[in-house]
Amino acid sequence: MRNILLTIAFDGKNYCGFQVQKNAVSVAERVQDAIERVTGVRSDIKGCSRTDSGVHAEMFCISFFTDCALSEEKLCRALDAVLPKDIAALECREVPQDFHARYSCKGKKYRYRIWNGRSKNPFLQGRAYEYFKRCDEEKMDRAARLIEGTRDFSAFMAAGSSVEDRVRTVTQCRCERCGDEIVITVAADGFLYNMVRIIVGTLLWVSEGKIAPEDIPAIIESKDRSKAGPTASAEGLYLSEVYYER
Repeated sequence: MRNILLTIAFDGKNYCGFQVQKNAVSVAERVQDAIERVTGVRSDIKGCSRTDSGVHAEMFCISFFTDCALSEEKLCRALDAVLPKDIAALECREVPQDFHARYSCKGKKYRYRIWNGRSKNPFLQGRAYEYFKRCDEEKMDRAARLIEGTRDFSAFMAAGSSVEDRVRTVTQCRCERCGDEIVITVAADGFLYNMVRIIVGTLLWVSEGKIAPEDIPAIIESKDRSKAGPTASAEGLYLSEVYYER
């Protein structure tokens, strides 16, 4: 049996997230369908992350075992051919037997897209958060940089999570404008439940003047979810990169 690391990209607009769920179509279900069509076996797959309904991925990693004899390149092309149009197979690579897409992961990077034009953008429906108040990206970026570092990010975790260790290292947090689009980038060794979306909501509070950039350290130190901003919409969130030790 070979352990295969499959890298995919997907538009999450039509899915309930990655994880298989009852009475809803997931990305995992469609990937398992494709693997079964190509190899004849419905494999147990391990995803690098859980994603909420509507979240997208430019890079998402999955590991699974197979005795399929196809080369890595042919396996990737075969999977890509049978996956739906909103899921692409980018690469297949054989990895060590103890490799696990989630537990071997050393970090991830997310991008959050905000459409900040005066009118809606029909080409970004379901793929960016529409926010029509003019964003102050300079203030947002100053605030974002104060999020970087190793600390307890309980203030940026949604209710409902059972995670006890809430210390994470954010290696990058930036906000920049490109025309009418605002892009917030967050990279870390791990993320709490809805952490990026709460960071985005908090940075939008900064833009609106509800809090100052200099308030960010105190919000983090409080470990109090009620001190941070709202949870931004899922549709603007993209898993952008996944990091492993080669």
